[in-house]
Amino acid sequence: MEAKVEVLLVHVSAPPSEAPELARHLVESRLAACVSLVPGVRSVYRWQGAIEDAGETLLVIKTTVQAYPALEEAIRARHSYQVPEILGLRASEASLPYAAWVQEEVRLGAS
Repeated sequence: MEAKVEVLLVHVSAPPSEAPELARHLVESRLAACVSLVPGVRSVYRWQGAIEDAGETLLVIKTTVQAYPALEEAIRARHSYQVPEILGLRASEASLPYAAWVQEEVRLGAS
């Protein structure tokens, strides 16, 4: 019996000018099967003692649990924020055909 594929959704916010290139890089390097870009996000947060209000793009990245360490490393290397928001959320359920597609598209070490 084949092991169940663990699909991971990774939530990342980025400046609108950076998000498309980051998404393309993650898919081209096979660290993500798909990245959905949600423009027009507004984030209010405290940073270094000040309240910030910034326009951002939300990236919803579909990958595997196994690929997460390399994915996080790639995001940190290309992201302009000192502390980028990178949140991995395991999908408790996923359709088998979709999970198989994610596994097929995410190949560590492939280009």
